[in-house]
Parts: sequence; structure tokens; C-alpha cells
Amino acid sequence: MQWTVGKVRITQIVEGRSVGSTRFILPQVGPDDVKALPWLIPNFANEEGRLKMSIHALVVETPTRRIIVDTCLGNDKEGRGVSTWNHLNTPFLQDLTEAGYAPESIDTVLCTHLHVDHVGWNTKLVDGKWAPTFANARYIFGRDEYSYWKDHSERPEHVAVFNDSVKPVVDAGLADLVASDAELADEITLIPTPGHSPGHMSVHIRSEGQEALLTGDAAHHPVQMAHPDWASTADSDPAQSTRSRIELFTRFADTDTLVIGGHYGAGHIRRDGEVWRFDALQN
Repeated sequence: MQWTVGKVRITQIVEGRSVGSTRFILPQVGPDDVKALPWLIPNFANEEGRLKMSIHALVVETPTRRIIVDTCLGNDKEGRGVSTWNHLNTPFLQDLTEAGYAPESIDTVLCTHLHVDHVGWNTKLVDGKWAPTFANARYIFGRDEYSYWKDHSERPEHVAVFNDSVKPVVDAGLADLVASDAELADEITLIPTPGHSPGHMSVHIRSEGQEALLTGDAAHHPVQMAHPDWASTADSDPAQSTRSRIELFTRFADTDTLVIGGHYGAGHIRRDGEVWRFDALQN
């Protein structure tokens, strides 16, 4: 899938899709809740009321930069908290290359946060060691986000993710730590959206009078636009994540801003009474 925002091109590279297996991340959502929101169907849920989600990266190409935003789960990883995320062998890099973005052509890797499904392809296994996948790129991590996970990765699954997908990049001297509201390019500014993780950031793109918002995991699914208080089980601070969602939805509702989620597709946020809905982009 590909979208254009002024002179910026955004390309989605999907590592995996799921339907309905989302109770572990949004346990509040049952089939009846989904069916009560018919605008979710068919783009974001199926007729049975099961949510559709994806794990994907977004390549943002500006006139001067090639940036990959979030890098999915990665191959050959171990110690993941979800058993099916271990020892993957997906064609992600081949798909990325076939889309016109060979790893060596990427100049920037931007992680909205440092959770397992957003950093995996930061590294790949080379001769038994983890090496940066995008050797010609600078890796952008939020300063607050990195500092938190550097000091708070006691749980085994967190230790594994940090050690195989973050630390090798830092050790290679390829990491840049930035403020959560940093301007990365003429067209790209970060927006602090903490709560899902302590230093979570969303990405605001502006070019030739057009705008896009890459939410990251500020919301895992559009159902949270109707229920912004439904926090994810992975949110480190549910009250703060709710505040971040409300602020984000309020800011971009009823505008022409193209919104693309970290685990769902593109559309526009619209006011719907006291809350919001998500109108899928018709391609």
C-alpha cells in the first residue's frame, strides 16, 4: 500500500496480519462492541466482529531522505513473550527491496518506541551475531524512551529485545537520541504521545500544504477512537495513554490529515458525538 502527501511518499511493508487474535492486547473489545460500530467493517474488522490488525513498517520518502518508521518483529529472534514471535522467517527484507527500498538505500530508521514489534528488523543475524540491518542509516530513538528501557529491562522478554534489537545499534555507533518533539527533516516533526511507553512518539508529516500523521501505538486499533479510555494491556501508563489519544484525536479530527496507524491502515479521524470514528481511505 502506498500514499502520497505533497512531495512525500509513504509505503507500507507488511510483516504479518491477524484477524481476531487481539484479546491479549485489547481485552475490552468483544464482537458486540465491534458490531455496534459499523464503520469498522470491513476495513478494520470482519462481519463476525473480529478485529483486523497488522504488523508493518512505513517507509517515508521525502525529496532528500529515505526513512523507515518502525521495523516490526524481525527474523530469528528468541525470548519473545508471544511464542509465535520467536524464530520467524518472513520475507520482509525481500518485500522491502521489491518495493524499491533495499536496506542499504535507507538513510534513517525511526522507532516510535522500543517495543518488540517495532524494533525487530533494526538488526539481523550475521554469523551468529546481531548486526544493524540498515548499515548506512542513522537510527533515531527517543531520548526518554531509550533511557527508560536501558534502565528498566529487568523482565526476560524485555532484556532479550533490548539486547538483540537496540544495544547492537548503539554499540555500532549508529544511534541518535532525540527529544520527543524533534524536527527530523523539513517535512517531519515528532509529537510526544507518552503512555503506551514512557517516551512514545508519533510522526507528523507536512508537505505542500498536505499532512499525514503516523500514530505509532498511541492507538492500537480504530476502535479506540470510539472508546479512547480503552487502554492496551501493553500501555505502561493507561491514564496517560488515554490523555495522549484524546489530545491526538482532538488535534487531527475533521481535518484532511491522512492518518496511518502502527497496526492499522489509512483514513481520516472524524468527530462522532463526544468521541470519534475513523473513515477508511478509499483507495
